[in-house]
Amino acid sequence: MSPWVSAALEIALVVIVLAIVHVPLGDYMAKIYTSKNDLKIETGFYRVLRIDSKADQRWYTYLISLLAFSVLSIALLWGLLAAQAHLPFDFGRPGMPKAQSFNTAVSFVTNTNWQSYSGETALGYTVQAIGLTVQNFLSASVGMVVVAALIRGLIRRHTDRLGNFWVDLTRTTVRLMLPVSIVIALVMVAGGVIQNLNAPVDLTTLAGGTQTLPGGLVASQEVIKQFGTNGGGYFNANSGHPFENPTQWTNLLAIVLMLSIPFSLPRTFGRMVGSIKQGVAILITMGILWATSLVLTLISEEKHAGVALQAAGAAMEGKEVRFGIPVTSLFEISTTLTSTGAVTSTHSSFTGLGGGVLLLNMLLGEIAPGGTGSGLYGMLVLAMVGVFIAGLMVGRTPTYLGKRIGGEQMKYVAGYILATPALVLLGTGIALLVPSAKAAVLNSGPHSLTEITYAFGSAANNNGSAFAGLGANNNFYNIALGVVMFLGRFVPMALVLALAGSLGRQGVRPDDSGTLPTHKLQFITILLGVVVLVAALTYLPALALGPIAEGLS
Repeated sequence: MSPWVSAALEIALVVIVLAIVHVPLGDYMAKIYTSKNDLKIETGFYRVLRIDSKADQRWYTYLISLLAFSVLSIALLWGLLAAQAHLPFDFGRPGMPKAQSFNTAVSFVTNTNWQSYSGETALGYTVQAIGLTVQNFLSASVGMVVVAALIRGLIRRHTDRLGNFWVDLTRTTVRLMLPVSIVIALVMVAGGVIQNLNAPVDLTTLAGGTQTLPGGLVASQEVIKQFGTNGGGYFNANSGHPFENPTQWTNLLAIVLMLSIPFSLPRTFGRMVGSIKQGVAILITMGILWATSLVLTLISEEKHAGVALQAAGAAMEGKEVRFGIPVTSLFEISTTLTSTGAVTSTHSSFTGLGGGVLLLNMLLGEIAPGGTGSGLYGMLVLAMVGVFIAGLMVGRTPTYLGKRIGGEQMKYVAGYILATPALVLLGTGIALLVPSAKAAVLNSGPHSLTEITYAFGSAANNNGSAFAGLGANNNFYNIALGVVMFLGRFVPMALVLALAGSLGRQGVRPDDSGTLPTHKLQFITILLGVVVLVAALTYLPALALGPIAEGLS
Protein backbone atom coordinates (compact mmCIF):
# COMPACT_ATOMS: atom_id res chain seq x y z
CA MET A 1 0.00 0.00 0.00
CA SER A 2 1.43 3.40 -0.98
CA PRO A 3 2.05 5.99 1.75
CA TRP A 4 -0.58 8.30 0.27
CA VAL A 5 -3.27 5.62 0.21
CA SER A 6 -2.43 4.70 3.79
CA ALA A 7 -2.57 8.35 4.81
CA ALA A 8 -5.89 8.86 3.04
CA LEU A 9 -7.36 5.91 4.94
CA GLU A 10 -6.09 7.31 8.25
CA ILE A 11 -7.56 10.74 7.52
CA ALA A 12 -10.85 9.12 6.53
CA LEU A 13 -10.83 7.11 9.76
CA VAL A 14 -10.45 10.29 11.83
CA VAL A 15 -13.37 11.90 9.99
CA ILE A 16 -15.55 8.81 10.45
CA VAL A 17 -14.85 8.59 14.19
CA LEU A 18 -15.61 12.30 14.61
CA ALA A 19 -18.87 11.81 12.72
CA ILE A 20 -19.79 8.91 14.99
CA VAL A 21 -19.15 10.78 18.26
CA HIS A 22 -20.62 14.08 17.06
CA VAL A 23 -24.25 13.36 17.92
CA PRO A 24 -23.96 11.52 21.27
CA LEU A 25 -21.22 13.80 22.60
CA GLY A 26 -22.98 16.95 21.42
CA ASP A 27 -26.28 15.85 22.96
CA TYR A 28 -24.57 14.87 26.20
CA MET A 29 -22.90 18.27 26.55
CA ALA A 30 -26.25 19.98 25.94
CA LYS A 31 -27.73 17.86 28.72
CA ILE A 32 -24.90 18.94 31.08
CA TYR A 33 -25.77 22.61 30.65
CA THR A 34 -29.56 22.26 30.72
CA SER A 35 -30.06 19.68 33.48
CA LYS A 36 -31.85 20.84 36.63
CA ASN A 37 -30.37 18.08 38.80
CA ASP A 38 -27.04 17.90 40.64
CA LEU A 39 -25.02 14.75 41.22
CA LYS A 40 -24.31 13.75 44.81
CA ILE A 41 -20.60 14.50 44.44
CA GLU A 42 -21.47 17.94 43.08
CA THR A 43 -23.90 18.61 45.94
CA GLY A 44 -21.19 17.76 48.45
CA PHE A 45 -18.77 20.10 46.73
CA TYR A 46 -21.29 22.96 46.76
CA ARG A 47 -22.01 22.36 50.44
CA VAL A 48 -18.32 22.50 51.40
CA LEU A 49 -17.72 25.73 49.44
CA ARG A 50 -21.12 27.21 50.38
CA ILE A 51 -22.23 27.56 46.78
CA ASP A 52 -25.93 27.97 46.01
CA SER A 53 -26.30 25.79 42.93
CA LYS A 54 -29.72 27.30 42.18
CA ALA A 55 -28.42 30.89 42.08
CA ASP A 56 -28.52 32.49 38.64
CA GLN A 57 -25.71 35.03 38.10
CA ARG A 58 -25.92 38.20 36.06
CA TRP A 59 -23.33 38.42 33.30
CA TYR A 60 -20.90 40.61 35.23
CA THR A 61 -21.16 38.44 38.35
CA TYR A 62 -20.48 35.40 36.17
CA LEU A 63 -17.42 37.23 34.77
CA ILE A 64 -16.15 38.27 38.21
CA SER A 65 -16.40 34.66 39.41
CA LEU A 66 -14.48 33.47 36.33
CA LEU A 67 -11.74 36.08 36.74
CA ALA A 68 -11.40 35.53 40.49
CA PHE A 69 -11.07 31.77 40.00
CA SER A 70 -8.50 32.19 37.23
CA VAL A 71 -6.36 34.78 39.03
CA LEU A 72 -6.32 32.63 42.16
CA SER A 73 -5.33 29.63 40.04
CA ILE A 74 -2.43 31.61 38.55
CA ALA A 75 -1.21 32.62 41.99
CA LEU A 76 -1.37 29.06 43.34
CA LEU A 77 0.38 27.52 40.33
CA TRP A 78 3.03 30.28 40.34
CA GLY A 79 3.79 29.48 43.98
CA LEU A 80 3.86 25.75 43.31
CA LEU A 81 6.39 26.18 40.50
CA ALA A 82 8.60 28.39 42.64
CA ALA A 83 8.46 25.95 45.58
CA GLN A 84 9.19 22.83 43.52
CA ALA A 85 12.45 22.02 45.34
CA HIS A 86 10.48 21.45 48.55
CA LEU A 87 7.92 19.05 47.04
CA PRO A 88 8.02 15.25 46.76
CA PHE A 89 9.38 13.70 43.56
CA ASP A 90 11.36 16.83 42.70
CA PHE A 91 14.53 14.76 41.94
CA GLY A 92 16.73 17.66 42.91
CA ARG A 93 15.24 20.08 40.42
CA PRO A 94 15.18 23.70 41.64
CA GLY A 95 12.20 26.01 41.71
CA MET A 96 11.45 27.72 38.43
CA PRO A 97 12.78 31.33 38.10
CA LYS A 98 10.25 34.10 38.74
CA ALA A 99 9.67 35.33 35.19
CA GLN A 100 9.52 31.82 33.77
CA SER A 101 7.20 30.54 36.51
CA PHE A 102 4.91 33.55 35.92
CA ASN A 103 4.83 32.73 32.22
CA THR A 104 4.14 29.04 32.87
CA ALA A 105 1.41 29.69 35.45
CA VAL A 106 -0.44 32.09 33.16
CA SER A 107 0.11 29.71 30.27
CA PHE A 108 -1.60 26.72 31.86
CA VAL A 109 -4.43 28.65 33.50
CA THR A 110 -5.31 30.31 30.18
CA ASN A 111 -5.40 26.97 28.29
CA THR A 112 -2.33 28.08 26.31
CA ASN A 113 0.36 25.71 27.64
CA TRP A 114 3.23 27.63 26.11
CA GLN A 115 6.45 26.15 27.52
CA SER A 116 9.80 27.92 27.61
CA TYR A 117 11.35 24.92 29.39
CA SER A 118 12.00 21.24 28.82
CA GLY A 119 9.52 19.28 30.94
CA GLU A 120 11.66 16.23 31.65
CA THR A 121 14.56 18.31 33.02
CA ALA A 122 12.80 21.31 34.58
CA LEU A 123 9.83 19.86 36.49
CA GLY A 124 9.26 17.11 39.01
CA TYR A 125 6.30 14.78 39.03
CA THR A 126 4.35 16.59 41.77
CA VAL A 127 4.28 19.88 39.89
CA GLN A 128 3.38 18.12 36.65
CA ALA A 129 0.48 16.25 38.27
CA ILE A 130 -0.92 18.63 40.91
CA GLY A 131 -0.06 21.84 39.09
CA LEU A 132 -0.14 21.41 35.33
CA THR A 133 -2.52 18.48 34.90
CA VAL A 134 -5.11 19.98 37.25
CA GLN A 135 -5.06 23.23 35.30
CA ASN A 136 -5.44 21.30 32.06
CA PHE A 137 -8.82 20.13 33.36
CA LEU A 138 -9.93 23.44 34.82
CA SER A 139 -8.80 25.76 32.02
CA ALA A 140 -10.60 23.60 29.46
CA SER A 141 -13.76 23.74 31.56
CA VAL A 142 -13.54 27.53 31.82
CA GLY A 143 -13.66 27.82 28.04
CA MET A 144 -16.69 25.54 27.93
CA VAL A 145 -18.70 27.52 30.49
CA VAL A 146 -18.31 30.75 28.51
CA VAL A 147 -19.89 29.29 25.38
CA ALA A 148 -22.68 27.81 27.52
CA ALA A 149 -23.33 31.30 28.91
CA LEU A 150 -23.38 32.83 25.41
CA ILE A 151 -25.91 30.26 24.20
CA ARG A 152 -28.11 31.03 27.21
CA GLY A 153 -27.96 34.69 26.26
CA LEU A 154 -29.30 33.76 22.83
CA ILE A 155 -32.21 31.70 24.14
CA ARG A 156 -33.27 33.60 27.28
CA ARG A 157 -35.61 36.56 27.27
CA HIS A 158 -35.60 39.80 29.25
CA THR A 159 -32.80 38.80 31.62
CA ASP A 160 -29.04 39.13 31.69
CA ARG A 161 -28.67 36.15 34.02
CA LEU A 162 -26.53 33.51 32.31
CA GLY A 163 -26.40 30.66 34.81
CA ASN A 164 -23.95 29.91 37.60
CA PHE A 165 -20.23 29.87 36.86
CA TRP A 166 -19.40 27.50 39.72
CA VAL A 167 -22.09 25.02 38.71
CA ASP A 168 -21.09 25.10 35.05
CA LEU A 169 -17.42 24.66 35.93
CA THR A 170 -18.12 21.77 38.29
CA ARG A 171 -20.44 19.97 35.89
CA THR A 172 -18.05 20.29 32.96
CA THR A 173 -15.15 18.91 34.96
CA VAL A 174 -17.02 16.15 36.84
CA ARG A 175 -19.41 14.98 34.14
CA LEU A 176 -17.28 15.40 31.00
CA MET A 177 -13.57 15.97 31.42
CA LEU A 178 -12.81 13.54 34.25
CA PRO A 179 -14.73 10.42 33.16
CA VAL A 180 -13.59 10.57 29.53
CA SER A 181 -9.98 11.23 30.57
CA ILE A 182 -9.92 8.30 33.01
CA VAL A 183 -11.13 5.85 30.37
CA ILE A 184 -8.90 7.13 27.56
CA ALA A 185 -5.86 7.32 29.87
CA LEU A 186 -6.20 3.57 30.47
CA VAL A 187 -6.39 3.05 26.71
CA MET A 188 -3.23 5.12 26.27
CA VAL A 189 -1.39 3.12 28.91
CA ALA A 190 -2.35 -0.04 27.01
CA GLY A 191 -0.91 1.61 23.91
CA GLY A 192 2.46 2.25 25.52
CA VAL A 193 2.15 5.73 27.04
CA ILE A 194 3.98 5.61 30.37
CA GLN A 195 2.33 6.20 33.77
CA ASN A 196 4.66 5.66 36.69
CA LEU A 197 6.61 7.31 39.49
CA ASN A 198 9.97 5.86 38.47
CA ALA A 199 12.94 8.15 38.92
CA PRO A 200 14.94 9.03 35.79
CA VAL A 201 17.64 6.42 35.08
CA ASP A 202 20.96 7.08 33.34
CA LEU A 203 21.81 4.34 30.84
CA THR A 204 24.95 3.60 28.83
CA THR A 205 24.25 3.28 25.12
CA LEU A 206 25.89 0.79 22.74
CA ALA A 207 28.07 3.62 21.46
CA GLY A 208 29.36 4.29 24.98
CA GLY A 209 27.35 7.47 25.53
CA THR A 210 24.90 8.26 28.33
CA GLN A 211 21.17 8.56 27.89
CA THR A 212 18.54 9.36 30.53
CA LEU A 213 15.43 7.18 30.60
CA PRO A 214 12.64 9.36 32.06
CA GLY A 215 9.54 8.32 33.95
CA GLY A 216 6.44 10.19 35.01
CA LEU A 217 2.65 10.36 35.16
CA VAL A 218 2.38 10.95 31.43
CA ALA A 219 -0.84 9.23 30.30
CA SER A 220 -3.00 11.15 32.80
CA GLN A 221 -1.65 14.46 31.47
CA GLU A 222 -1.50 13.42 27.82
CA VAL A 223 -5.19 12.60 27.54
CA ILE A 224 -6.48 15.88 28.97
CA LYS A 225 -3.92 17.93 27.06
CA GLN A 226 -5.57 16.65 23.87
CA PHE A 227 -9.20 16.30 24.98
CA GLY A 228 -9.17 19.74 26.62
CA THR A 229 -7.28 21.30 23.67
CA ASN A 230 -4.58 22.37 26.11
CA GLY A 231 -1.37 21.31 24.41
CA GLY A 232 2.03 21.44 25.99
CA GLY A 233 4.08 18.34 26.54
CA TYR A 234 5.34 16.26 29.44
CA PHE A 235 8.59 15.99 27.47
CA ASN A 236 10.37 18.57 25.35
CA ALA A 237 9.64 16.60 22.16
CA ASN A 238 5.94 16.87 22.99
CA SER A 239 3.71 14.50 21.01
CA GLY A 240 6.72 13.43 18.96
CA HIS A 241 8.15 11.67 22.03
CA PRO A 242 7.57 7.89 21.99
CA PHE A 243 6.62 7.90 25.68
CA GLU A 244 3.81 10.39 24.93
CA ASN A 245 2.83 9.11 21.50
CA PRO A 246 4.25 5.63 20.90
CA THR A 247 2.32 4.27 17.92
CA GLN A 248 0.37 5.17 14.80
CA TRP A 249 -2.98 4.50 16.47
CA THR A 250 -2.18 6.56 19.58
CA ASN A 251 -1.32 9.39 17.20
CA LEU A 252 -4.71 9.10 15.50
CA LEU A 253 -6.36 8.88 18.93
CA ALA A 254 -4.69 12.15 19.91
CA ILE A 255 -6.03 13.84 16.77
CA VAL A 256 -9.55 12.57 17.44
CA LEU A 257 -9.35 13.73 21.06
CA MET A 258 -8.35 17.28 20.20
CA LEU A 259 -11.12 17.60 17.58
CA SER A 260 -13.94 15.74 19.33
CA ILE A 261 -15.32 18.43 21.67
CA PRO A 262 -14.91 21.39 19.26
CA PHE A 263 -16.57 19.54 16.36
CA SER A 264 -19.37 18.27 18.64
CA LEU A 265 -20.18 21.64 20.21
CA PRO A 266 -22.20 22.83 17.16
CA ARG A 267 -24.56 19.92 17.91
CA THR A 268 -24.75 21.14 21.52
CA PHE A 269 -25.52 24.62 20.23
CA GLY A 270 -28.28 23.31 17.96
CA ARG A 271 -29.82 21.32 20.81
CA MET A 272 -29.79 24.23 23.25
CA VAL A 273 -31.29 26.76 20.81
CA GLY A 274 -33.89 24.25 19.63
CA SER A 275 -32.74 24.01 16.01
CA ILE A 276 -30.28 21.32 14.92
CA LYS A 277 -30.01 23.05 11.52
CA GLN A 278 -28.35 26.06 13.16
CA GLY A 279 -25.63 23.81 14.56
CA VAL A 280 -25.19 22.02 11.24
CA ALA A 281 -24.52 25.33 9.46
CA ILE A 282 -21.77 26.18 11.95
CA LEU A 283 -20.36 22.64 11.67
CA ILE A 284 -20.21 22.79 7.86
CA THR A 285 -18.38 26.13 8.01
CA MET A 286 -15.84 24.74 10.47
CA GLY A 287 -15.40 21.60 8.35
CA ILE A 288 -14.77 23.53 5.12
CA LEU A 289 -12.08 25.66 6.80
CA TRP A 290 -10.44 22.59 8.39
CA ALA A 291 -10.39 20.63 5.11
CA THR A 292 -9.06 23.63 3.16
CA SER A 293 -6.24 24.11 5.63
CA LEU A 294 -5.30 20.43 5.39
CA VAL A 295 -5.23 20.48 1.58
CA LEU A 296 -3.13 23.66 1.44
CA THR A 297 -0.63 22.28 3.94
CA LEU A 298 -0.32 18.96 2.11
CA ILE A 299 0.30 20.75 -1.19
CA SER A 300 2.88 23.06 0.37
CA GLU A 301 4.80 20.23 2.04
CA GLU A 302 4.79 18.02 -1.06
CA LYS A 303 5.78 20.79 -3.47
CA HIS A 304 9.49 19.88 -3.20
CA ALA A 305 10.74 23.42 -3.76
CA GLY A 306 14.54 23.51 -3.51
CA VAL A 307 17.30 21.02 -4.22
CA ALA A 308 17.37 19.48 -0.73
CA LEU A 309 13.61 18.91 -0.63
CA GLN A 310 13.60 17.40 -4.12
CA ALA A 311 16.41 15.03 -3.14
CA ALA A 312 14.52 13.98 0.01
CA GLY A 313 11.25 13.55 -1.92
CA ALA A 314 9.36 15.90 0.41
CA ALA A 315 9.89 18.52 3.13
CA MET A 316 10.95 15.91 5.69
CA GLU A 317 13.28 18.05 7.80
CA GLY A 318 11.92 18.29 11.35
CA LYS A 319 8.98 15.98 10.58
CA GLU A 320 8.00 12.87 12.53
CA VAL A 321 9.30 10.10 10.24
CA ARG A 322 7.04 7.51 11.90
CA PHE A 323 3.95 9.28 10.58
CA GLY A 324 5.11 10.84 7.30
CA ILE A 325 4.13 14.11 5.66
CA PRO A 326 0.32 13.60 5.32
CA VAL A 327 -0.46 12.45 8.85
CA THR A 328 2.03 14.90 10.34
CA SER A 329 0.28 17.68 8.40
CA LEU A 330 -3.07 16.39 9.68
CA PHE A 331 -1.82 16.59 13.26
CA GLU A 332 -0.34 20.08 12.86
CA ILE A 333 -3.32 21.69 11.15
CA SER A 334 -5.61 20.15 13.77
CA THR A 335 -3.47 21.42 16.63
CA THR A 336 -3.25 24.97 15.21
CA LEU A 337 -6.92 25.16 14.21
CA THR A 338 -7.83 24.16 17.74
CA SER A 339 -6.15 25.82 20.71
CA THR A 340 -4.24 22.64 21.49
CA GLY A 341 -0.66 23.52 20.61
CA ALA A 342 0.65 19.94 20.88
CA VAL A 343 3.12 19.13 18.10
CA THR A 344 4.68 16.06 16.51
CA SER A 345 7.11 18.06 14.37
CA THR A 346 8.98 21.35 14.28
CA HIS A 347 6.80 23.99 12.63
CA SER A 348 9.83 26.05 11.71
CA SER A 349 10.91 23.23 9.38
CA PHE A 350 7.72 23.43 7.32
CA THR A 351 8.03 25.12 3.94
CA GLY A 352 7.45 28.87 3.88
CA LEU A 353 3.86 28.56 2.69
CA GLY A 354 3.18 25.46 4.81
CA GLY A 355 4.33 27.24 7.95
CA GLY A 356 2.28 30.23 6.86
CA VAL A 357 -0.87 28.08 6.79
CA LEU A 358 -0.18 26.92 10.36
CA LEU A 359 0.28 30.53 11.43
CA LEU A 360 -2.89 31.61 9.61
CA ASN A 361 -4.84 28.83 11.34
CA MET A 362 -4.24 30.55 14.66
CA LEU A 363 -4.69 34.06 13.32
CA LEU A 364 -8.17 33.12 12.05
CA GLY A 365 -9.05 32.89 15.73
CA GLU A 366 -8.88 29.10 15.98
CA ILE A 367 -12.50 28.65 14.98
CA ALA A 368 -12.26 25.59 12.71
CA PRO A 369 -13.18 24.02 15.04
CA GLY A 370 -11.27 25.94 17.73
CA GLY A 371 -10.64 25.15 21.37
CA THR A 372 -13.03 23.76 23.97
CA GLY A 373 -15.71 26.42 23.99
CA SER A 374 -13.56 29.19 22.52
CA GLY A 375 -13.92 27.89 18.97
CA LEU A 376 -17.71 27.93 19.02
CA TYR A 377 -18.11 31.29 20.76
CA GLY A 378 -15.60 32.77 18.31
CA MET A 379 -17.59 31.41 15.38
CA LEU A 380 -20.87 32.68 16.85
CA VAL A 381 -19.39 36.17 17.17
CA LEU A 382 -18.42 36.06 13.48
CA ALA A 383 -21.89 34.77 12.64
CA MET A 384 -23.29 37.94 14.17
CA VAL A 385 -20.94 39.97 11.97
CA GLY A 386 -22.30 38.06 8.98
CA VAL A 387 -25.96 38.75 9.76
CA PHE A 388 -25.14 42.40 10.55
CA ILE A 389 -23.49 42.91 7.16
CA ALA A 390 -26.30 41.06 5.38
CA GLY A 391 -28.89 43.18 7.21
CA LEU A 392 -27.20 46.41 6.14
CA MET A 393 -27.08 45.23 2.52
CA VAL A 394 -30.85 44.72 2.31
CA GLY A 395 -31.84 47.52 4.67
CA ARG A 396 -33.26 45.24 7.37
CA THR A 397 -32.62 45.11 11.08
CA PRO A 398 -30.13 42.25 11.48
CA THR A 399 -31.20 39.46 13.80
CA TYR A 400 -29.63 36.18 14.86
CA LEU A 401 -31.90 33.51 16.32
CA GLY A 402 -34.51 36.20 16.95
CA LYS A 403 -32.11 38.52 18.79
CA ARG A 404 -31.44 41.98 17.35
CA ILE A 405 -27.81 42.69 16.49
CA GLY A 406 -27.63 46.44 16.99
CA GLY A 407 -25.12 49.07 18.00
CA GLU A 408 -24.56 47.78 21.54
CA GLN A 409 -23.97 44.22 20.38
CA MET A 410 -21.64 45.28 17.56
CA LYS A 411 -19.49 47.25 20.01
CA TYR A 412 -18.82 44.05 21.91
CA VAL A 413 -18.32 42.13 18.65
CA ALA A 414 -15.89 44.74 17.30
CA GLY A 415 -13.95 44.70 20.54
CA TYR A 416 -13.73 40.91 20.38
CA ILE A 417 -12.47 40.97 16.78
CA LEU A 418 -9.87 43.69 17.43
CA ALA A 419 -8.52 42.53 20.81
CA THR A 420 -6.47 39.55 19.67
CA PRO A 421 -4.95 41.13 16.52
CA ALA A 422 -3.95 44.16 18.57
CA LEU A 423 -2.08 41.93 21.02
CA VAL A 424 -0.39 39.97 18.21
CA LEU A 425 0.70 42.93 16.09
CA LEU A 426 1.67 45.24 18.95
CA GLY A 427 3.61 42.44 20.65
CA THR A 428 5.44 41.60 17.43
CA GLY A 429 6.24 45.25 16.78
CA ILE A 430 7.65 45.77 20.27
CA ALA A 431 9.71 42.57 20.01
CA LEU A 432 11.30 43.89 16.81
CA LEU A 433 12.46 46.96 18.71
CA VAL A 434 13.80 45.34 21.89
CA PRO A 435 17.47 44.24 21.56
CA SER A 436 17.13 41.18 23.83
CA ALA A 437 14.05 40.05 21.90
CA LYS A 438 15.79 40.43 18.54
CA ALA A 439 18.86 38.61 19.82
CA ALA A 440 16.70 35.61 20.74
CA VAL A 441 15.76 35.04 17.09
CA LEU A 442 18.04 32.39 15.60
CA ASN A 443 17.19 33.03 11.93
CA SER A 444 17.17 36.05 9.65
CA GLY A 445 14.98 37.47 6.90
CA PRO A 446 11.26 36.74 6.50
CA HIS A 447 11.60 33.54 8.52
CA SER A 448 12.59 35.51 11.62
CA LEU A 449 9.47 37.70 11.33
CA THR A 450 7.34 34.56 11.02
CA GLU A 451 8.92 33.15 14.20
CA ILE A 452 8.13 36.28 16.24
CA THR A 453 4.63 36.71 14.80
CA TYR A 454 3.95 33.03 15.42
CA ALA A 455 5.01 33.34 19.08
CA PHE A 456 2.66 36.25 19.77
CA GLY A 457 -0.08 34.70 17.61
CA SER A 458 0.23 31.49 19.61
CA ALA A 459 0.11 33.37 22.91
CA ALA A 460 -2.75 35.74 22.07
CA ASN A 461 -4.89 32.92 20.65
CA ASN A 462 -4.05 30.64 23.61
CA ASN A 463 -2.60 27.97 21.32
CA GLY A 464 0.81 27.40 22.89
CA SER A 465 2.64 25.75 20.01
CA ALA A 466 6.05 27.18 19.13
CA PHE A 467 7.50 27.72 15.69
CA ALA A 468 11.02 26.91 16.95
CA GLY A 469 14.05 29.02 16.14
CA LEU A 470 13.16 31.48 18.90
CA GLY A 471 14.94 31.49 22.26
CA ALA A 472 11.88 32.48 24.26
CA ASN A 473 13.30 31.76 27.72
CA ASN A 474 14.39 35.28 28.59
CA ASN A 475 12.77 37.93 30.75
CA PHE A 476 11.26 39.85 27.83
CA TYR A 477 9.46 36.94 26.22
CA ASN A 478 8.49 35.30 29.51
CA ILE A 479 6.81 38.48 30.74
CA ALA A 480 5.52 39.82 27.40
CA LEU A 481 4.03 36.52 26.29
CA GLY A 482 2.58 35.96 29.78
CA VAL A 483 0.76 39.31 29.62
CA VAL A 484 -0.44 38.61 26.07
CA MET A 485 -1.73 35.15 27.09
CA PHE A 486 -3.67 36.63 30.01
CA LEU A 487 -5.24 39.44 27.99
CA GLY A 488 -5.81 37.20 24.97
CA ARG A 489 -7.83 34.81 27.11
CA PHE A 490 -9.85 37.03 29.39
CA VAL A 491 -10.53 40.19 27.37
CA PRO A 492 -12.42 38.23 24.68
CA MET A 493 -14.22 36.23 27.39
CA ALA A 494 -15.33 39.43 29.11
CA LEU A 495 -16.66 40.79 25.82
CA VAL A 496 -18.48 37.54 25.03
CA LEU A 497 -20.18 37.51 28.44
CA ALA A 498 -21.14 41.18 28.07
CA LEU A 499 -22.55 40.34 24.62
CA ALA A 500 -24.48 37.42 26.09
CA GLY A 501 -25.95 39.69 28.75
CA SER A 502 -27.06 42.25 26.16
CA LEU A 503 -28.70 39.53 24.06
CA GLY A 504 -30.42 37.97 27.06
CA ARG A 505 -32.05 41.27 28.02
CA GLN A 506 -33.93 41.32 24.70
CA GLY A 507 -37.12 39.59 23.75
CA VAL A 508 -37.37 37.52 20.58
CA ARG A 509 -38.22 39.06 17.20
CA PRO A 510 -40.19 36.73 14.92
CA ASP A 511 -38.66 36.03 11.52
CA ASP A 512 -40.15 37.74 8.46
CA SER A 513 -39.45 37.83 4.74
CA GLY A 514 -36.43 40.04 5.26
CA THR A 515 -34.74 37.84 7.87
CA LEU A 516 -31.58 36.07 6.70
CA PRO A 517 -31.97 32.30 7.20
CA THR A 518 -28.95 31.31 9.27
CA HIS A 519 -29.10 27.60 8.52
CA LYS A 520 -28.80 27.63 4.72
CA LEU A 521 -25.98 27.67 2.17
CA GLN A 522 -26.29 31.42 1.69
CA PHE A 523 -25.44 32.06 5.33
CA ILE A 524 -22.57 29.53 5.28
CA THR A 525 -21.08 31.38 2.30
CA ILE A 526 -21.41 34.74 4.07
CA LEU A 527 -19.83 33.32 7.22
CA LEU A 528 -16.88 31.90 5.28
CA GLY A 529 -16.40 35.28 3.63
CA VAL A 530 -16.42 37.06 6.98
CA VAL A 531 -13.81 34.66 8.39
CA VAL A 532 -11.47 35.14 5.44
CA LEU A 533 -11.94 38.89 5.12
CA VAL A 534 -11.46 39.62 8.82
CA ALA A 535 -8.21 37.64 8.90
CA ALA A 536 -6.99 38.90 5.52
CA LEU A 537 -7.57 42.58 6.23
CA THR A 538 -5.96 42.30 9.65
CA TYR A 539 -2.92 40.13 9.05
CA LEU A 540 -2.12 40.33 5.32
CA PRO A 541 0.84 42.75 5.73
CA ALA A 542 2.48 40.56 8.39
CA LEU A 543 1.86 37.41 6.35
CA ALA A 544 3.16 39.04 3.17
CA LEU A 545 6.42 40.08 4.83
CA GLY A 546 6.86 36.72 6.54
CA PRO A 547 5.69 33.32 5.26
CA ILE A 548 4.40 34.49 1.86
CA ALA A 549 7.68 36.27 1.06
CA GLU A 550 9.65 33.22 2.19
CA GLY A 551 7.43 30.82 0.26
CA LEU A 552 7.73 32.80 -2.98
CA SER A 553 11.48 33.42 -2.69
